Order: sequence, then structure tokens, then C-alpha cells
Amino acid sequence: MCPTDEALTMSGSLPRQRFVLDTSLFLTEEIRREDESLEAAVRRLLDLVATARLELNISCYVPPSIHDELAAMLRDRDVDDEVFSRLDTWVVRKSPDRYGVTIPANIVYDFIDEMSDRVDRGLRVSEEALREVEQLSPEDLTADDPNEYMTAADRVLSNMRDKYRRALRKGVLDSREDFDLLVLARELDAGVVTEDRGIISWADEFGLRYVRGGQFPRLLEEYLRATGVARVSDGS
Repeated sequence: MCPTDEALTMSGSLPRQRFVLDTSLFLTEEIRREDESLEAAVRRLLDLVATARLELNISCYVPPSIHDELAAMLRDRDVDDEVFSRLDTWVVRKSPDRYGVTIPANIVYDFIDEMSDRVDRGLRVSEEALREVEQLSPEDLTADDPNEYMTAADRVLSNMRDKYRRALRKGVLDSREDFDLLVLARELDAGVVTEDRGIISWADEFGLRYVRGGQFPRLLEEYLRATGVARVSDGS
């Protein structure tokens, strides 16, 4: 994704661009420089977002559900309060118009078909695990070693949970936050910024532009460099 020649004029005449940001953008290690902490990377990202807003007419948004999810995850990582202040200043919090935004019926049908297929895959995973447990001896149902907290049956079930989660959730919209992101992007005609494979897949279905989260800081830096704007600070 590159700016057009027309976009490389003075910032006052730049066409407006909008992006809707996913939680995964802020947490992915792809945005970090070598030996850079999560907090430092987020500060630098928000400084880029601020400069792009002021100089390039680029606005970034998050739905309230994504904002709350992101804030909780950053607090769990003991991120400084100043980061939250920058987030609230430069990233616009906006609820999607859930009643006004229309979604083609074909997308809904595709989603139903995909979920039906995933439920079938989940059932097959469960059936395989049940057959494995049935083949275990009675001794396998208890731990031989008092220090061993998992029996052979427990390990089968643990493996089943991992496979079941991959079958039902990997690469699919599995939360209200994901759907809010796509609906807001459709409403604003905005690009989606995420590392989530499920969101990327459905952004295609929605006909939305998208940028991988790890590429977004470099994209903003290239825009700024192409328009002659001085480099932003390192986020400190």
C-alpha cells in the first residue's frame, strides 16, 4: 500500500485516510525493535499515529469493546498511565453503527457454512479423543507417580482441548470485538489493522482494505518519509 502522487502534496490537501486498529497490533512482537519492551513499542506506535494524524490526515479508530480489551491487557502488563493518556488522545473511540451498516446476505451464508463445517470438525476431534480414552487400561486412569498430577486420560483430554480450539476458533470470527472491528471499518470505509488471521480472512469477505499489524508502523514511517515529515521520536 503506497501513497499516490496526489497524496504526496502538502498535508493540508492530503486525502483523509482512516484505519481501525485491533488489539493484536499493540501486542504483537512484530512492532518491536530489538530489545524493545512492549511499553516502549506502544509509545513509539502512538507517537507515529499522532504525527500521522497531525501531518497526513490519517485517523485511527477503535470500537469501545476493543479499547476495553486492549486497556485490560496493557494494565496486566503494568504499562504506565501515560500510555493510556496517549491512546485516548490519538486513537478515536467510536461505536460501530450496528443498525445502520448493512452486510450482504452472502457473507452471512458463508459464515454459517464455515461455522457448520467447524462444528463437524470439532465433533470429529471429540470422537477421536473418546476412542483413545476407551482404549486406556484402568491403570491409565490414575497417576502412578504421586507427584504426577495428570493421568493418561488427562493428557488425552488436554490434547483434545487444543485440537478442538484450533478446529473451532483458529482463523474465524469468534468474538463480538472482532465483529465490531469489521462493522466499524465498513462504516468508515477504513482499513483494518490486525495480526488476527480470522479478521484478515473476513476483511476480505467484507471487501475491506487491511494491513498486517507488524507492517503498520513501517507503513506510517514510509508515508511520513515520502511527504518529507521529520522522523518522530522514539516514544520515550
